[in-house]
Amino acid sequence: MTMRRAQATLPIPILLASIAALLPPAAACEDQGRPTAPDQTPAGYHLVWADEFDGGGAPNPMRWSYDVGGGGWGNNELQFYTADRRENARVDGGYLVIEARREPWEGRDYTSARLVTKGKGDWTYGRIEVRAQLPSGRGSWPAIWTLGSTTPLTWPDDGEIDIMEHVGFDPGVVHASIHTQRYNHVQGTQRTAQLSVPGAMSGFHVYATEWTADRIQTSVDGRVYFEFAREPQGGHGAWPFDAPQHLLLNIAVGGSWGGQQGVDDGTLPYRLLVDYVRVYQKAP
Repeated sequence: MTMRRAQATLPIPILLASIAALLPPAAACEDQGRPTAPDQTPAGYHLVWADEFDGGGAPNPMRWSYDVGGGGWGNNELQFYTADRRENARVDGGYLVIEARREPWEGRDYTSARLVTKGKGDWTYGRIEVRAQLPSGRGSWPAIWTLGSTTPLTWPDDGEIDIMEHVGFDPGVVHASIHTQRYNHVQGTQRTAQLSVPGAMSGFHVYATEWTADRIQTSVDGRVYFEFAREPQGGHGAWPFDAPQHLLLNIAVGGSWGGQQGVDDGTLPYRLLVDYVRVYQKAP
């Protein structure tokens, strides 16, 4: 009742200014209500592994290792992946920052980072969620994906699940795929789908894969746009996904896909920001 009387007697401009003064800035509104793990646990699942990227400094070495090198990684990529280097991978302001830079390093003209959970986070079936903001710039190629955790890895026989790939020359379009012995990009038989995600480079979105014994479904912000089902007679060549996989986060520079239209050096550095990674599995 008091608020109604105040609205009736205050001039409209003063009232609006008073209300505006009580509201948080627009930038704060964008990420207000940052979800927490207990509130977001999907029905029938429980949280088994997570990194909320609190604090600062290096990514948690109990959760992450690094793939290191600059040999092109099978895709003619241009970067050298470094290890434990803050310029390329750090936790800052509550986010994991993976940064690709234009700088000479070990015979390459670019540096970046490729973080992996192998041996520290390996799962068979589950739901993997990554809330992230993608980099922009022609030549950038960020990815959120999994690989088989066998040692040594045999690709594509041990399977790959691409939760999110984005190439900078096609801004705002994300891709989900699987690669197996029967279905892979070398043969041009990979199973894949794409989705336009407005604001992928200016805001955060939840990229997720739900992986069961029967199918793999990939979504953005809860919208499923890719599905791959087990084939009853397909065997391991079509479905190698009954064994552990681990998570990878990286930014490649150029490459056979990301560099199809060249690299715009003026858009570097590229930064992939990750708010959280959460892995859920169904309760026994």
